Amino acid sequence: MIATSLELRQAFVSYFSSRGHSVVPSGPLIPQADPTLLFTNAGMNQFKSVFLGEESRPYDRAVSIQKCLRAGGKHNDLENVGFTRRHHTFFEMLGNFSFGDYFKEEAIAFGWEFLTQMAGLPPDRLWVTVFREDQEAYDLWHTRMGIPESRLVRLGEKDNFWQMGETGPCGPCSEILIDQGEAFGCGRSTCAVGCDCDRYLEIWNLVFMQFDRDSVGTLNPLPRPSIDTGMGLERLAAVTQGVASNYDSDVFSPILERIGKNTGKVYGTSPTADRSMRVIADHLRAMTFLITEGVLPSNEGRGYVLRRIMRRASRHGRLLGVEREFLYDLVFSVIDLMDSVYPDLRSMKDTVSEIVQGEETRFIGTLEQALPLLNQILEEAKQQGSQILGGEAVFKLYDTYGFPLDLVEDAAREEGLAVDHVGYEQALEAQRDRARKTARFSQADSRSDLVNALGQFPLTKFVGYASQEDRGKLLALVKDEHVIKEAKQGEMVECVLDTTPFYPEGGGQVGDQGTLVGPSARIVVHDTTKLAKGWFLHKGQVIEGSVHVGDVLTATVQGHLRQSAARNHTATHLLHAALREILGPHVKQHGSLVAPNRLRFDFSHFKGLTPKNIEEIEGLVNEQIRQNLTVKVEEMEIQDALSRGALAFFGDKYGEQVRVVEMGSFSQELCGGTHCARTGDVGLFRIVSEGGIAAGVRRIEALTGEGAVAQTQHQEAEWRELAAVLKAGPNEVVEKVRKLVGTLRDTERELERAKQKLLDQQGAAQEASIRDIDGMPILIQRIDGLTIQELRTFSDKLRHKVPSGILVLGSVKEGKVSLLVIVAKEQAHKIPAGKVAQHVAQLVGGSGGGRPDMAQAGGNQPERLDEALRSVYDYVASHRGTLKEE
Repeated sequence: MIATSLELRQAFVSYFSSRGHSVVPSGPLIPQADPTLLFTNAGMNQFKSVFLGEESRPYDRAVSIQKCLRAGGKHNDLENVGFTRRHHTFFEMLGNFSFGDYFKEEAIAFGWEFLTQMAGLPPDRLWVTVFREDQEAYDLWHTRMGIPESRLVRLGEKDNFWQMGETGPCGPCSEILIDQGEAFGCGRSTCAVGCDCDRYLEIWNLVFMQFDRDSVGTLNPLPRPSIDTGMGLERLAAVTQGVASNYDSDVFSPILERIGKNTGKVYGTSPTADRSMRVIADHLRAMTFLITEGVLPSNEGRGYVLRRIMRRASRHGRLLGVEREFLYDLVFSVIDLMDSVYPDLRSMKDTVSEIVQGEETRFIGTLEQALPLLNQILEEAKQQGSQILGGEAVFKLYDTYGFPLDLVEDAAREEGLAVDHVGYEQALEAQRDRARKTARFSQADSRSDLVNALGQFPLTKFVGYASQEDRGKLLALVKDEHVIKEAKQGEMVECVLDTTPFYPEGGGQVGDQGTLVGPSARIVVHDTTKLAKGWFLHKGQVIEGSVHVGDVLTATVQGHLRQSAARNHTATHLLHAALREILGPHVKQHGSLVAPNRLRFDFSHFKGLTPKNIEEIEGLVNEQIRQNLTVKVEEMEIQDALSRGALAFFGDKYGEQVRVVEMGSFSQELCGGTHCARTGDVGLFRIVSEGGIAAGVRRIEALTGEGAVAQTQHQEAEWRELAAVLKAGPNEVVEKVRKLVGTLRDTERELERAKQKLLDQQGAAQEASIRDIDGMPILIQRIDGLTIQELRTFSDKLRHKVPSGILVLGSVKEGKVSLLVIVAKEQAHKIPAGKVAQHVAQLVGGSGGGRPDMAQAGGNQPERLDEALRSVYDYVASHRGTLKEE
């Protein structure tokens, strides 16, 4: 009998390897070969192009253990995690595959033999389902494998027919289930295979891919039928280990034990706490693997799914009484358990922990603000006897505090309540309407009329990769959004040609500049853009003669600017690759600017770069420049490009044909921009700045070629000038500056001590300055040269002199008045500090306010400060007891 999940892995791979299957490592959770898929959610994902006939492999049988995640899109188990024994976000799928080799008979025999002889499951507790019309599979199970008809069930298309999409490969499937006994059932008399309870638990799904569904729904037999199977490791481990839940197996028990130690809870002693611990255990695995593969928490795409998972786990920590960051420490329990199978986890452990802690810290702030309001909404609903949380109130939680809807749903579900989704969507749509009314539309959005007007013309043919000069026919002239026939000297126009070497703005690269020369005109082009449909617009001014529609123009790109932009674009690719190598695979481009004179690159990263990081990145890019790698550009089908490892990202739109830019083995990306012939043409790369522009997004600005050389020379000139000012040699500058800074700090400390001594002396002399107004002691003092913060500090030395009265301090510094008023708390209701501050401020041309016991003010008429301070005595005498704080 197999005892552990590790033994199950080894036994599964060994079984199929000994039967002619090639062992294929798990594909990534982020499927490079399918940018339309959010996450890898099945073992067959990495073989999709093989099943579709788009790719061939050197084997026709395969076995794999695939990392999978189902927490977004069509397959989403997130909301069920914690509430059931068997649902997970991250899981591992055991699978064997045949690509036109063996079919139903062998797949069924393999499945049965492994489960009964290798995994040791009792045959008399195993049930089988088949598609109702699949007589072949039914007969194989019944006659070949000896499954009695009493444990062989026919089901419909919903349960036992698999298809990849609306059209394409599909076929019937057969599931192997185990009867776990009545204790796991729902108790209904109708409970049977197909019931949603846990009695009849699906273990293994065998898909018989034998048809190709066409656009009208007809099933046509495939020439080479294939096999795709999938079995969850977590379920199999639970069943073979004889435990009631996946969470009781050795896949989860070490993680749950660490959670218990961290939270002070013991798993299995409280149904409510157990649920939260299951959520945390599952989500720890998901966040650890996602971050290891380069996903960072964000508000879109995969990053948003990760953020939801992390925040859901954090909230369940709160339910266990944990109000501090704790997940960041628990990720090591996942790494310790699984790094022998997935070594990448160990190398990324510190990065994973740091990212998790940062997200926890941010969410704790959200929870502290939002949870009291959420608890109030829940309590009000229960008090009113309502089963529904109002949609508008739930939306306010999201809109004001960023509290996710799914977490509100979780909280409501725990209290037996539901969320008013209709009301929530109405509130969301109302906000969108408000945003639309104030939004500014881009020029591209406002040019639909122009697109319609140009519809009669062929799209522009771009020839700029091969040449920087060509001849093109002028199809149209555009001025002020109107299509015209002719333009004269001095006019600003946009020219549409049938053919052009001008690169249009796109992919971060700015549009080309240059000239258009015709029979009777010369046009200087300042920019080139592209309309959505595909017409290129050459924006410029007619500087000689006149130009007419139909003219054949010689289009010449300004070569120096094009080459400079190409240097920066090539450097951008090198920078991207260097960032991923040094910082980790989580780095992803978030935007760029490639201009002739500079480059800007925005990328995902969770913290600022250190000087050492910047030095390493800059050094690695320059190393690739010195190697003078060939910049190879190829056009190919997108699947071929992705299979070769070219970078592509979820959400980006690609056509069937793509352009791959490759720089040795260092960088390979899909790109439509212009590039150098070799990396050495970049010359030199210098980073000039690095900083954050949004949560989790950093920006690097850099220079190449002549610009990098000029910047280096400028810095050296400044260094020499600094050395001259310091009367030191270039190599002595740093040490000289350190000494000067040290001397300056010592002087500042001495000045501060002298100032405090003077203030102490002034404070000691104030005993006689205290005046009593109707039993209210008042101390007023002017001390020039202090800021408002320094007045606060000074007030600490004087408060004890009027513990039950009023202290008023005034100061003038750099022509500005600062005022501080402190009133004893027992007197504040009679003479609020804010009212006194407002009175004094008005006399010095300013304003002020604050709490009843402390207020501050400012003004711009320092010459009236003494008068204003003296007026406090009369003000208190005439207003005491008649004021109140508004």
